[in-house]
Amino acid sequence: MFLNLSLHKKLHAASGELLLDIDFTINKGEIVCIFGKSGAGKTTILRMLAGLSTPDSGTIRVNDEIWYDSVQKINLPAKNRSTGFVFQNYALFPNMTVRQNLEFAFKNKKRVDELLQFTGLENLQNRLPETLSGGQQQRVALARALVTQPQLLLLDEPLSALDMQMRQDLQNLILKINKELNISMIIVSHDLAEIFKLARRVFVIDEGKLLNSGAPSKVFAHESFSAKFQFIGEVLEINKADTIYILVVLIGNNLIKAVITKEEAATFSVGEKVIVGSKAFNPIIQKMDTQKLGKRIKNIWFPQK
Repeated sequence: MFLNLSLHKKLHAASGELLLDIDFTINKGEIVCIFGKSGAGKTTILRMLAGLSTPDSGTIRVNDEIWYDSVQKINLPAKNRSTGFVFQNYALFPNMTVRQNLEFAFKNKKRVDELLQFTGLENLQNRLPETLSGGQQQRVALARALVTQPQLLLLDEPLSALDMQMRQDLQNLILKINKELNISMIIVSHDLAEIFKLARRVFVIDEGKLLNSGAPSKVFAHESFSAKFQFIGEVLEINKADTIYILVVLIGNNLIKAVITKEEAATFSVGEKVIVGSKAFNPIIQKMDTQKLGKRIKNIWFPQK
């Protein structure tokens, strides 16, 4: 086992005092996601791993090294933990160029050159952050987090402020990093499509407790849902046309439309996530139950036109 985590900490949430009580393990080279509503304790978990926040009690073990043990009174400082941290707001030094941001983290010209090439930033290395797009800035933040060759990469909703195309490009970069550098990753994300694309496992956190864990398809969708293909989409519109209704779903940058009945239309709402699949040439749309965390609400089978 690469990482073993068992931590406890009292937090002050909007609803009052919250006890974070979390225990999980991840394997070497694995990407896992932490999912949950705001204030559940997701970011605090990353900060405790990185040494930026101190637990009340518990242990953190990475390979054979103890990073934190409340009983043995071991608490490695952040600089001695082999982690890279990617924040949602990029956290770049505004007065430093792309290259200087990387060199500040690790003064090794060869390593910086390799990462500039690996992340496609060579042509931007002399630019200041304010002259870059959001996607380019986050690419720099990723490169900077990798420059010290960490064992563990922590990403706190790193793509949430980006548009769809930038998100997809950086998701592909994250997968490339994981595959070619074999770095274990823990990603905090609210985006179900992102979780399905990136994560081998997802941990669902609510009010400081681990409610569910496993493969995203098992956690968020009923395990009997089988299809030749599956995509995650978002309901954009539910339009009435004569005696039928048209369900409009956004998948990536593409729209699909499905004919549904009035009764079926009443079960969907704009903005909710759905799984779209196909079986025996018939489209299937299944609601994703992020509230009950894996318990099936309803399956709708649409007949062929």
